[in-house]
Amino acid sequence: MDIARAMLALTFLVWQALIFRSDYVLANRPVSSMSIRKPRSTRAGRVTMQEVADRAGVSAITVSRALRTPDKVAEAVRLRIAEVCRELGYVPNHAASALASARSQTIVVLIPSLSNVVFVDIITGIKDVLDEQGYHLLIGVTGYSPDAEEALLRKYLQHLPDGLILTGIDHNPGVWALLRAQAMPTVHTIETLPDSEGMSVGFSQFDSGYAAGRHLVERGYRRIGIVGAQLDPRSLRRCEGCRQALRDAGLHDPALEIMTPEKSSIALGATLLETLLAQHPDCDAVFFCNDDLAQGAVFQCGRLGVSVPGRMALVGFHDFAGTAWTTPPLSTISTPRYEIGREAAQLLMRHLAGQPIAQRHVDLGFTLVQRETS
Repeated sequence: MDIARAMLALTFLVWQALIFRSDYVLANRPVSSMSIRKPRSTRAGRVTMQEVADRAGVSAITVSRALRTPDKVAEAVRLRIAEVCRELGYVPNHAASALASARSQTIVVLIPSLSNVVFVDIITGIKDVLDEQGYHLLIGVTGYSPDAEEALLRKYLQHLPDGLILTGIDHNPGVWALLRAQAMPTVHTIETLPDSEGMSVGFSQFDSGYAAGRHLVERGYRRIGIVGAQLDPRSLRRCEGCRQALRDAGLHDPALEIMTPEKSSIALGATLLETLLAQHPDCDAVFFCNDDLAQGAVFQCGRLGVSVPGRMALVGFHDFAGTAWTTPPLSTISTPRYEIGREAAQLLMRHLAGQPIAQRHVDLGFTLVQRETS
Protein backbone atom coordinates (compact mmCIF):
# COMPACT_ATOMS: atom_id res chain seq x y z
CA MET A 1 0.00 0.00 0.00
CA ASP A 2 2.87 2.42 0.87
CA ILE A 3 4.54 1.65 -2.51
CA ALA A 4 1.26 2.37 -4.34
CA ARG A 5 0.85 5.67 -2.55
CA ALA A 6 4.42 6.66 -3.35
CA MET A 7 3.95 5.84 -7.03
CA LEU A 8 0.71 7.86 -7.12
CA ALA A 9 2.39 10.87 -5.52
CA LEU A 10 5.32 10.65 -7.97
CA THR A 11 2.94 10.47 -10.94
CA PHE A 12 1.08 13.57 -9.71
CA LEU A 13 4.32 15.57 -9.30
CA VAL A 14 5.48 14.62 -12.82
CA TRP A 15 2.07 15.63 -14.25
CA GLN A 16 2.23 19.03 -12.50
CA ALA A 17 5.74 19.63 -13.81
CA LEU A 18 4.70 18.81 -17.37
CA ILE A 19 1.74 21.22 -17.20
CA PHE A 20 3.92 24.03 -15.83
CA ARG A 21 6.59 23.44 -18.53
CA SER A 22 3.92 23.34 -21.25
CA ASP A 23 2.35 26.62 -20.09
CA TYR A 24 5.76 28.27 -19.81
CA VAL A 25 6.89 27.21 -23.30
CA LEU A 26 3.61 28.17 -24.92
CA ALA A 27 3.54 31.53 -23.15
CA ASN A 28 6.98 32.38 -24.55
CA ARG A 29 6.39 31.01 -28.08
CA PRO A 30 6.18 33.76 -30.74
CA VAL A 31 2.61 34.70 -31.61
CA SER A 32 3.26 33.78 -35.24
CA SER A 33 3.78 30.14 -34.21
CA MET A 34 0.41 29.98 -32.44
CA SER A 35 -2.59 28.50 -34.20
CA ILE A 36 -4.63 31.36 -35.60
CA ARG A 37 -8.41 31.08 -35.66
CA LYS A 38 -11.01 33.33 -37.15
CA PRO A 39 -12.28 36.03 -34.77
CA ARG A 40 -15.23 34.90 -32.69
CA SER A 41 -17.40 37.58 -34.29
CA THR A 42 -17.54 35.43 -37.46
CA ARG A 43 -19.03 32.47 -35.59
CA ALA A 44 -22.36 32.19 -33.79
CA GLY A 45 -22.71 31.85 -30.00
CA ARG A 46 -21.00 32.94 -26.81
CA VAL A 47 -17.22 32.82 -26.48
CA THR A 48 -16.22 29.95 -24.19
CA MET A 49 -13.32 29.50 -21.82
CA GLN A 50 -12.12 26.57 -23.92
CA GLU A 51 -11.83 28.83 -26.98
CA VAL A 52 -9.72 31.27 -24.95
CA ALA A 53 -7.56 28.36 -23.85
CA ASP A 54 -7.17 27.08 -27.42
CA ARG A 55 -6.20 30.52 -28.74
CA ALA A 56 -3.73 31.11 -25.89
CA GLY A 57 -2.34 27.58 -26.16
CA VAL A 58 -3.01 26.63 -22.57
CA SER A 59 -5.50 24.45 -20.71
CA ALA A 60 -8.97 25.67 -19.70
CA ILE A 61 -7.95 25.07 -16.09
CA THR A 62 -5.06 27.52 -16.55
CA VAL A 63 -7.45 30.16 -17.99
CA SER A 64 -9.80 29.68 -15.04
CA ARG A 65 -6.91 29.98 -12.60
CA ALA A 66 -5.61 33.13 -14.34
CA LEU A 67 -9.00 34.80 -14.06
CA ARG A 68 -9.84 33.73 -10.50
CA THR A 69 -6.42 33.63 -8.79
CA PRO A 70 -3.98 35.47 -11.10
CA ASP A 71 -1.20 35.42 -8.51
CA LYS A 72 -0.97 31.64 -8.98
CA VAL A 73 -0.22 31.87 -12.73
CA ALA A 74 3.07 32.84 -14.35
CA GLU A 75 3.00 36.48 -15.46
CA ALA A 76 3.73 35.72 -19.13
CA VAL A 77 0.88 33.20 -19.22
CA ARG A 78 -1.47 35.60 -17.46
CA LEU A 79 -0.69 38.42 -19.88
CA ARG A 80 -1.21 36.18 -22.91
CA ILE A 81 -4.60 35.01 -21.57
CA ALA A 82 -5.63 38.60 -20.87
CA GLU A 83 -4.70 39.58 -24.44
CA VAL A 84 -6.76 36.73 -25.91
CA CYS A 85 -9.73 37.62 -23.68
CA ARG A 86 -9.64 41.16 -25.07
CA GLU A 87 -9.31 39.95 -28.66
CA LEU A 88 -12.22 37.53 -28.40
CA GLY A 89 -14.39 39.70 -26.15
CA TYR A 90 -14.55 36.93 -23.57
CA VAL A 91 -16.54 37.61 -20.38
CA PRO A 92 -16.33 35.04 -17.55
CA ASN A 93 -19.56 33.29 -16.61
CA HIS A 94 -19.93 34.36 -13.00
CA ALA A 95 -23.09 32.30 -12.55
CA ALA A 96 -21.15 29.14 -13.34
CA SER A 97 -18.29 30.28 -11.11
CA ALA A 98 -20.74 30.91 -8.28
CA LEU A 99 -22.10 27.38 -8.59
CA ALA A 100 -18.60 25.94 -8.55
CA SER A 101 -17.24 28.04 -5.69
CA ALA A 102 -20.44 28.80 -3.70
CA ARG A 103 -19.45 32.47 -3.95
CA SER A 104 -20.61 35.01 -6.57
CA GLN A 105 -18.65 38.02 -5.22
CA THR A 106 -21.93 39.94 -5.66
CA ILE A 107 -23.94 41.89 -3.09
CA VAL A 108 -27.53 42.89 -3.86
CA VAL A 109 -28.65 46.30 -2.57
CA LEU A 110 -32.32 47.28 -2.74
CA ILE A 111 -33.17 50.97 -2.35
CA PRO A 112 -36.40 52.96 -2.84
CA SER A 113 -34.99 55.58 -5.22
CA LEU A 114 -31.90 56.63 -7.18
CA SER A 115 -33.02 60.26 -7.35
CA ASN A 116 -33.06 60.70 -3.57
CA VAL A 117 -29.64 61.81 -2.33
CA VAL A 118 -30.18 59.87 0.89
CA PHE A 119 -29.86 56.56 -0.93
CA VAL A 120 -27.15 57.80 -3.29
CA ASP A 121 -25.00 58.59 -0.25
CA ILE A 122 -25.68 55.17 1.27
CA ILE A 123 -24.86 53.42 -2.01
CA THR A 124 -21.58 55.38 -2.22
CA GLY A 125 -20.57 54.18 1.24
CA ILE A 126 -21.44 50.59 0.34
CA LYS A 127 -19.60 50.71 -2.97
CA ASP A 128 -16.41 52.09 -1.45
CA VAL A 129 -16.18 49.09 0.87
CA LEU A 130 -17.16 46.50 -1.74
CA ASP A 131 -14.58 47.88 -4.19
CA GLU A 132 -11.90 47.41 -1.54
CA GLN A 133 -12.98 43.80 -1.00
CA GLY A 134 -13.37 42.87 -4.67
CA TYR A 135 -17.14 42.51 -4.58
CA HIS A 136 -19.65 43.61 -7.21
CA LEU A 137 -22.76 45.68 -6.53
CA LEU A 138 -26.17 44.79 -7.96
CA ILE A 139 -28.70 47.58 -7.32
CA GLY A 140 -32.48 47.24 -7.40
CA VAL A 141 -34.88 50.19 -7.13
CA THR A 142 -38.19 49.44 -5.39
CA GLY A 143 -39.95 52.78 -5.89
CA TYR A 144 -40.98 52.69 -2.21
CA SER A 145 -43.21 49.69 -2.96
CA PRO A 146 -43.06 46.68 -0.60
CA ASP A 147 -44.50 44.48 -3.35
CA ALA A 148 -41.84 45.65 -5.81
CA GLU A 149 -39.17 44.98 -3.19
CA GLU A 150 -40.36 41.40 -2.79
CA ALA A 151 -40.51 40.84 -6.56
CA LEU A 152 -36.99 42.25 -7.03
CA LEU A 153 -35.65 40.15 -4.18
CA ARG A 154 -37.05 36.97 -5.73
CA LYS A 155 -35.49 37.90 -9.07
CA TYR A 156 -32.08 38.86 -7.71
CA LEU A 157 -31.77 35.81 -5.49
CA GLN A 158 -31.54 33.85 -8.75
CA HIS A 159 -28.15 35.54 -9.29
CA LEU A 160 -26.86 33.73 -6.18
CA PRO A 161 -25.64 36.84 -4.33
CA ASP A 162 -23.39 36.39 -1.32
CA GLY A 163 -25.43 38.84 0.73
CA LEU A 164 -28.12 41.51 0.79
CA ILE A 165 -28.38 45.10 1.99
CA LEU A 166 -31.97 46.29 2.32
CA THR A 167 -33.53 49.65 3.14
CA GLY A 168 -35.47 49.99 6.37
CA ILE A 169 -37.11 47.33 8.51
CA ASP A 170 -40.62 47.35 7.02
CA HIS A 171 -40.88 44.43 4.61
CA ASN A 172 -43.64 42.19 3.31
CA PRO A 173 -44.05 38.86 5.11
CA GLY A 174 -42.88 37.27 1.87
CA VAL A 175 -39.54 39.09 2.13
CA TRP A 176 -38.96 37.89 5.69
CA ALA A 177 -39.89 34.36 4.61
CA LEU A 178 -37.37 34.50 1.74
CA LEU A 179 -34.59 35.76 3.99
CA ARG A 180 -35.18 32.98 6.50
CA ALA A 181 -35.62 30.25 3.91
CA GLN A 182 -32.46 31.23 2.02
CA ALA A 183 -30.46 31.91 5.21
CA MET A 184 -29.13 34.87 3.29
CA PRO A 185 -26.76 37.21 5.20
CA THR A 186 -28.65 40.51 5.29
CA VAL A 187 -28.04 43.98 6.68
CA HIS A 188 -30.94 46.41 7.06
CA THR A 189 -30.09 50.12 6.79
CA ILE A 190 -31.34 53.52 8.02
CA GLU A 191 -33.01 51.93 11.05
CA THR A 192 -32.03 49.31 13.60
CA LEU A 193 -33.79 46.01 14.27
CA PRO A 194 -34.51 44.09 17.46
CA ASP A 195 -31.64 41.82 18.46
CA SER A 196 -33.48 38.76 17.20
CA GLU A 197 -33.50 39.88 13.56
CA GLY A 198 -30.33 39.67 11.47
CA MET A 199 -28.06 42.73 11.26
CA SER A 200 -28.82 46.44 10.93
CA VAL A 201 -27.17 49.86 10.77
CA GLY A 202 -29.00 53.16 11.19
CA PHE A 203 -30.55 55.48 13.72
CA SER A 204 -33.90 56.08 15.40
CA GLN A 205 -36.30 57.86 13.07
CA PHE A 206 -38.66 58.50 15.97
CA ASP A 207 -35.99 59.94 18.26
CA SER A 208 -34.62 62.21 15.54
CA GLY A 209 -38.09 63.59 14.81
CA TYR A 210 -38.64 64.05 18.52
CA ALA A 211 -35.40 66.04 18.77
CA ALA A 212 -36.58 68.40 16.01
CA GLY A 213 -39.93 68.99 17.69
CA ARG A 214 -38.33 69.47 21.10
CA HIS A 215 -35.90 71.99 19.62
CA LEU A 216 -38.74 74.17 18.30
CA VAL A 217 -40.55 73.96 21.66
CA GLU A 218 -37.42 74.99 23.55
CA ARG A 219 -36.91 77.91 21.16
CA GLY A 220 -40.25 79.30 22.29
CA TYR A 221 -42.51 78.50 19.32
CA ARG A 222 -46.08 77.53 20.15
CA ARG A 223 -48.00 77.02 16.90
CA ILE A 224 -45.81 74.34 15.37
CA GLY A 225 -46.77 72.59 12.16
CA ILE A 226 -45.62 69.28 10.69
CA VAL A 227 -45.28 68.69 6.94
CA GLY A 228 -44.71 65.19 5.59
CA ALA A 229 -44.48 63.85 2.03
CA GLN A 230 -43.83 60.49 0.36
CA LEU A 231 -45.14 58.94 3.61
CA ASP A 232 -42.87 55.91 3.59
CA PRO A 233 -42.56 54.24 7.02
CA ARG A 234 -39.41 56.16 7.94
CA SER A 235 -40.94 59.57 7.15
CA LEU A 236 -44.02 58.64 9.15
CA ARG A 237 -41.94 57.61 12.16
CA ARG A 238 -39.94 60.83 12.22
CA CYS A 239 -43.16 62.85 11.94
CA GLU A 240 -44.61 60.82 14.80
CA GLY A 241 -41.52 61.61 16.86
CA CYS A 242 -42.04 65.34 16.31
CA ARG A 243 -45.74 64.93 17.06
CA GLN A 244 -44.94 63.24 20.36
CA ALA A 245 -42.59 66.06 21.37
CA LEU A 246 -45.43 68.53 20.78
CA ARG A 247 -47.85 66.35 22.75
CA ASP A 248 -45.43 66.19 25.66
CA ALA A 249 -45.32 70.00 25.65
CA GLY A 250 -49.11 70.29 25.35
CA LEU A 251 -48.74 72.01 21.95
CA HIS A 252 -49.88 69.43 19.41
CA ASP A 253 -52.61 70.61 17.04
CA PRO A 254 -53.58 68.11 14.29
CA ALA A 255 -54.92 71.00 12.20
CA LEU A 256 -51.35 72.24 11.74
CA GLU A 257 -50.29 69.08 9.92
CA ILE A 258 -50.12 68.47 6.17
CA MET A 259 -49.37 64.90 5.13
CA THR A 260 -49.27 63.97 1.45
CA PRO A 261 -48.13 60.86 -0.45
CA GLU A 262 -46.69 63.10 -3.19
CA LYS A 263 -42.99 62.78 -3.93
CA SER A 264 -40.87 65.05 -1.76
CA SER A 265 -39.38 68.03 -3.65
CA ILE A 266 -38.40 71.68 -3.34
CA ALA A 267 -41.42 72.74 -5.37
CA LEU A 268 -43.77 70.73 -3.15
CA GLY A 269 -42.23 72.26 -0.02
CA ALA A 270 -42.89 75.77 -1.34
CA THR A 271 -46.49 74.93 -2.17
CA LEU A 272 -47.24 73.25 1.16
CA LEU A 273 -45.70 76.12 3.14
CA GLU A 274 -47.94 78.60 1.36
CA THR A 275 -50.98 76.37 1.90
CA LEU A 276 -50.25 75.99 5.61
CA LEU A 277 -49.85 79.74 6.10
CA ALA A 278 -53.04 80.48 4.15
CA GLN A 279 -55.04 78.08 6.29
CA HIS A 280 -53.34 78.89 9.62
CA PRO A 281 -51.79 82.38 9.63
CA ASP A 282 -50.85 81.95 13.29
CA CYS A 283 -48.49 79.03 12.55
CA ASP A 284 -45.05 80.17 13.72
CA ALA A 285 -42.82 77.12 13.06
CA VAL A 286 -42.78 74.03 10.84
CA PHE A 287 -40.92 70.72 10.89
CA PHE A 288 -40.44 69.16 7.44
CA CYS A 289 -39.75 65.43 7.08
CA ASN A 290 -37.14 66.10 4.34
CA ASP A 291 -34.69 68.88 3.58
CA ASP A 292 -35.90 69.43 0.02
CA LEU A 293 -39.34 70.34 1.39
CA ALA A 294 -37.76 72.67 3.94
CA GLN A 295 -35.55 74.28 1.30
CA GLY A 296 -38.63 75.03 -0.79
CA ALA A 297 -40.26 76.58 2.27
CA VAL A 298 -37.25 78.87 2.82
CA PHE A 299 -37.39 80.03 -0.80
CA GLN A 300 -41.14 80.58 -0.62
CA CYS A 301 -40.86 82.60 2.59
CA GLY A 302 -38.40 84.86 0.78
CA ARG A 303 -40.84 85.31 -2.12
CA LEU A 304 -43.76 86.02 0.22
CA GLY A 305 -41.81 88.40 2.44
CA VAL A 306 -42.17 86.13 5.49
CA SER A 307 -39.34 86.80 7.94
CA VAL A 308 -37.36 83.69 8.93
CA PRO A 309 -36.96 83.04 11.81
CA GLY A 310 -38.67 86.18 13.10
CA ARG A 311 -42.13 85.34 11.79
CA MET A 312 -41.61 81.67 10.92
CA ALA A 313 -39.10 79.04 12.09
CA LEU A 314 -38.22 76.14 9.80
CA VAL A 315 -36.45 72.82 10.50
CA GLY A 316 -35.64 70.15 7.91
CA PHE A 317 -34.31 66.62 7.99
CA HIS A 318 -31.15 64.93 6.62
CA ASP A 319 -28.84 67.96 6.08
CA PHE A 320 -28.50 67.79 2.30
CA ALA A 321 -25.53 69.47 0.60
CA GLY A 322 -27.44 72.69 -0.19
CA THR A 323 -29.15 73.01 3.17
CA ALA A 324 -26.39 75.10 4.72
CA TRP A 325 -26.52 77.52 1.75
CA THR A 326 -30.14 78.61 1.77
CA THR A 327 -30.88 82.19 2.79
CA PRO A 328 -30.98 82.06 5.75
CA PRO A 329 -29.14 78.76 6.33
CA LEU A 330 -31.57 76.00 7.28
CA SER A 331 -31.67 74.23 10.65
CA THR A 332 -31.98 70.46 10.27
CA ILE A 333 -31.35 66.98 11.60
CA SER A 334 -28.08 65.66 10.15
CA THR A 335 -28.04 61.94 9.38
CA PRO A 336 -24.89 59.81 8.71
CA ARG A 337 -25.92 58.39 5.35
CA TYR A 338 -22.48 57.63 3.90
CA GLU A 339 -21.35 56.14 7.21
CA ILE A 340 -24.44 53.92 7.30
CA GLY A 341 -23.51 52.54 3.89
CA ARG A 342 -19.89 51.88 4.86
CA GLU A 343 -20.77 50.27 8.17
CA ALA A 344 -23.46 48.09 6.58
CA ALA A 345 -21.01 46.81 3.95
CA GLN A 346 -18.26 46.26 6.51
CA LEU A 347 -20.65 44.36 8.76
CA LEU A 348 -21.63 42.13 5.86
CA MET A 349 -18.00 41.56 4.85
CA ARG A 350 -17.10 40.53 8.40
CA HIS A 351 -19.99 38.08 8.43
CA LEU A 352 -19.00 36.56 5.06
CA ALA A 353 -15.40 36.23 6.24
CA GLY A 354 -16.55 34.30 9.28
CA GLN A 355 -15.18 36.93 11.65
CA PRO A 356 -16.76 37.42 15.07
CA ILE A 357 -19.30 40.27 15.18
CA ALA A 358 -19.51 41.96 18.55
CA GLN A 359 -22.40 44.26 17.60
CA ARG A 360 -24.97 43.11 15.05
CA HIS A 361 -27.14 46.23 15.36
CA VAL A 362 -25.29 49.53 15.05
CA ASP A 363 -26.96 52.84 15.96
CA LEU A 364 -24.90 55.65 14.41
CA GLY A 365 -27.16 58.35 15.83
CA PHE A 366 -28.05 61.78 14.41
CA THR A 367 -27.17 65.42 15.06
CA LEU A 368 -29.42 68.44 15.49
CA VAL A 369 -27.80 71.23 13.47
CA GLN A 370 -29.10 74.63 14.51
CA ARG A 371 -28.56 77.30 11.90
CA GLU A 372 -30.42 80.57 11.29
CA THR A 373 -33.96 79.36 10.53
CA SER A 374 -34.78 78.44 14.15
